[in-house]
Order: sequence, then C-alpha cells, then structure tokens
Amino acid sequence: MTVEEMKQRKQQKGYSYAQISELSGVPLGTVQKIFSGDTSHPRYATLQALEQVLRDRDDSMELHDSAAFSYGSPQEQKQEKKQGEYTIEDYLAWPEDVRVELIDGVIYDMGAPRFGHQKIAGEIYRQIENYIIDNNGKCEAGISPLDVQLDCDDKTMVQPDVLILCNNEKIVNGKVFGAPDFVLEVISPSTKKRDYFKKLAKYENAGVREYWILDPYKKQLLVFFFEGDIYAQIHDLTKPVPINIYEGKLEIRLDYILKWCENIDR
Repeated sequence: MTVEEMKQRKQQKGYSYAQISELSGVPLGTVQKIFSGDTSHPRYATLQALEQVLRDRDDSMELHDSAAFSYGSPQEQKQEKKQGEYTIEDYLAWPEDVRVELIDGVIYDMGAPRFGHQKIAGEIYRQIENYIIDNNGKCEAGISPLDVQLDCDDKTMVQPDVLILCNNEKIVNGKVFGAPDFVLEVISPSTKKRDYFKKLAKYENAGVREYWILDPYKKQLLVFFFEGDIYAQIHDLTKPVPINIYEGKLEIRLDYILKWCENIDR
C-alpha cells in the first residue's frame, strides 16, 4: 500500500493521526511526517505497521491491544514490543530521522524543536558556559541533543535541553551516564505534561540536584532545588535568577527571553 493509498484509507475510516499512532504503535510525529510528505523514504517496517491499521479487514481492536511494532527491515526480524518494554538497545537502533526519548521502557516522540525553543535553550546555555569559562570552572555544560542514561539502567535515555555536569567521569563514549547536577527543560506543547510531571519525578529520584522548567507560554520559570529547604519557586522572567548549585554566584538573565516568549511559535 502506497502512502497515497494510506491517505485515502485514513480519510475513509475517519482516523486522526493520534488514533493511527495509538493503533499502530508508530510515534505520532513519525505518522505526521509520513502523511505530510516530510519523510520521503519511510522504513519498510513503519509502513507495514501503518498498513495494518488502514487495511480493509477490521482488526483495530487487536492492534490496540498489542500496541506494538518493530522498526527494521524484514531481514532483521526484530521482536515486536509493547510500550514499557523498550530498552536502550531499541533506542539506539531507532531511525535517525526520528528524535525520541526513552523513559521507563516507553518511547516518546519528541519531534523537531521550534526556532524559539532552541533560541531560549541556547541563550541559557551560553550564559552558563560563559560563567564556567570565565571562572575556570570544573563543571561542564551541555545542550540537547545529548543522550543522558539517567538511571544507569537499560530502560531510560533522556535528552535534557540544557544540563550542567560536575563529575566528568560520568561522560562515557560521548554520553552522560548518570544524573547531571542541573537540568533545564524548555516547555513545548507536546512535552508539557512529561516535563512537568514525569521528568520532575525521574530527575529528583535519579539524583539531579536542581531542575528548571521554563514555560515560554506562561512566561514563567519554575525552579526545583532538591537540596534546599524550599522545594519549588516561581519566577516571572523579569529579574535574574540564581542557579542554586553555584550558591547564587551565577545568575541567569531572563529579560531577553521574556521578549522572545511573545513570538515563541513563529
């Protein structure tokens, strides 16, 4: 079945992209890219998973129950897995044109970040890196995409927008193995729930010392300093905000970012 035929079947069946994603197990962003034509050469196994959902025989309940699919060529014959069963090996074998995170065995499609999102993350990274360089600091700053094997297990690999790592022994083969000292996530509509809830718990439990959530839509910064007496603080981006792991010596200016928030979706 060609992509054009799939588009016709999608219209006939009245499926949304989200329904196709759920029934096939293919990440939502990948489904959207294939049907919009952004991905010109989808992998064979991905097309097979989509075709299963859109073919004439009504077996959608069976697909919903399995919620599984396998990337790779027919020759690879990888075992199908359900969400919650994926491992680091699966993550590393994922198609290079699809950006994902792995959290507790669940694959999350991240999609490409918007220009405004990257501009905000880049500005905060710049200020941190400049401070480290100017003060001959021993910590190192990193910016996404950078793999972080957060729990040092086989079930989680995340890509924080910005991080600070003060133990360079955690850098193994170009990846971070273990919890960074500081993590910043810039909210996107598709990652909002994950950043506010799931990642908050994951970062705290893994041993991240400080976690910032910058929400450009609310024009606010939420700071969690897990070693401090005050669990969470909210800042409105009008004044510099200190990074607690530096005992307030490093303050991040946010006034530029406040202006950029006006056009975050451009």
